[in-house]
Amino acid sequence: YGYSRIIEQFPSGGGGYVVSTRMLGSKVGLVSGAALLVDYVLTITISVASGADAIFSFLPANLNNWGQGVLGNGGAAFFFRHFPIEAVAYKLPFEFFILAILTLMNLRGVKESITILAPIFVVFLVTHTIALAFALGGSAGHAVEVTHAVSLNISDTVKLLGTFGALKLFVRAYSLGGGTYTGIEAVSNGLPLMREPRVQTAKRTMVLLAVSLAVTAGGILLAYLLVGAHPEEGKTMNAVMLEAVTKSWNFGGIPFGPTFVIVTLVSEGALLFVAAQTGFVDGPRVMANMATDSWLPHCFAALSDRLAMNNGVGLMAAAGAAFLLYTGGDVGKLVVMYSINVFLTFSLSNLAMTVFWIRHRKEHVGDWWRHLPAHLIALILCATILVITILEKFADGGWLTLVLTAALVAMCLTVQRHYRQVGVALKRLDRDLPSPPEVDEPVPSKRDVNEAPSSVIEFAENQESHLLEHVGSH
Repeated sequence: YGYSRIIEQFPSGGGGYVVSTRMLGSKVGLVSGAALLVDYVLTITISVASGADAIFSFLPANLNNWGQGVLGNGGAAFFFRHFPIEAVAYKLPFEFFILAILTLMNLRGVKESITILAPIFVVFLVTHTIALAFALGGSAGHAVEVTHAVSLNISDTVKLLGTFGALKLFVRAYSLGGGTYTGIEAVSNGLPLMREPRVQTAKRTMVLLAVSLAVTAGGILLAYLLVGAHPEEGKTMNAVMLEAVTKSWNFGGIPFGPTFVIVTLVSEGALLFVAAQTGFVDGPRVMANMATDSWLPHCFAALSDRLAMNNGVGLMAAAGAAFLLYTGGDVGKLVVMYSINVFLTFSLSNLAMTVFWIRHRKEHVGDWWRHLPAHLIALILCATILVITILEKFADGGWLTLVLTAALVAMCLTVQRHYRQVGVALKRLDRDLPSPPEVDEPVPSKRDVNEAPSSVIEFAENQESHLLEHVGSH
C-alpha cells in the first residue's frame, strides 16, 4: 500500500532513493541509495547461492559411489575410486560460473537475458502447482493434528521466552524474509520500463507479486507441516518436502518421483538465478540516478551500444563475487546481511512519505489523512525490525553490512566533493581567461565548404582543438 502511494506521487521512478532525496534531503537520500546498492549486490549473491543450494539438494553428498555407478569399474572410474569427492566442493565454483553467465547476458542487454530466462517460470509454476496440490490434498487428513501441534508449539514458545521474547523471535523470522520487499522496491524503481499507463501497470504488478508470494510461500510452509518435513544436512526444506510427497510415485512399477524432484529443484534453482536479475537491472539504475546527482562517477549513468549500463553491471558483478567469496555462499550469513539494509531503506521511504503527506496536505485535502496512518504503521514496523535485527545479529554479519554502507556513503561524499571542486575550477578558469576577439567571419569559399566537418562529432572535435590552442596561448 505504501509503495503504491510512492508510485502515484513519483511516477518517474527512482523508488526509495528519489523519494528520500526529495522529501528528506540529499544526504538522507544518499544513505537510502547506498543501502539500496548494497542490497542489490546481496540480491545477486543470495539468489545465486540459494539457487545453487536448490540444485545441489538432489546430488549425493559423496560423488565417489555415484561416479563408480555411472562409469563402472573401468579406467575412467579410477579417479572416483581413489580420490574422495564431496559434492559441496563444487558448489562455490558453480556459483561463480552462474554469476559469470548472468553478467555476460546483462552486458549483452537486458532484453536478451529476459528472453532466455522467461520459460523457466512456466516449468516452475507447473511443477510446484502439482507438488503443492499433492502435498496439501494428500495430507489434508492430518490438518487437525497439525493445527493442534502448532498451537502447542506457540504456547510452549511463549512460556519459554515470554511474550516479548516470542515477539522478538517472530520479528526476526519476518526480517529474514524481508528480501521479498526488494521486489516491491524494484517495481517502483523501474517504473520507466513499465507499459503505459505506467502507474496502473506498476500497481497491478505489485498486487500480482503480493498474491503470488502469499499463495506460494503460504502453501509451501503449510506443506512442510502437513508432510512432517524436517531439516536435513545438505538439502533445502523444499527438497525434503518434495521427496516426502513423491516417494510413492511410480508408473508401471517404475518410480518417477526422483525425476520429478530433480526437474522441480532445477526449475526452482533457475528461477532463483532469474531473481538475481533484480540486482543486475535495478542496481545499475540506482547507480545512474546517483551518478546524475554526482554521488558516483558520471560514467555510471552512461549506456553502452546495447543500451546496457555496462559500468554498473560490471561493478555489481564484481561486488557480488566478493560477497560470495567472503561468505562461501552461506545463505544463512547472506540473509542476515541482507535484511538490515532492506529495512533501513523502507524505514526511510515510509518516513519520507509521512513527511510528504504532512507537507502536501493542503493539496490533498480529501485523502491525505487516509494515507498517513498506513505510512506511520509501516515506518514503525520497519524501524522496529531494523533495530532488533541490528542488536540481535550485529556480530553475525550485521556489522559488515553497516560498515560497507557507511564506507559507500563516505566514498559518494568524496566523489561529489571532487565534482564540486572541478566545477569551481572551471568557473574560475572561465572568469580569468579573456574571451576571444569577435571578428567578422569571412564568407566560406567553395573549398572551405567542401572541407567542412562532415558530422557534429567532427565539428565538436575541431572546436575543442581550437579552444585548447586558445587556452594554451594564454
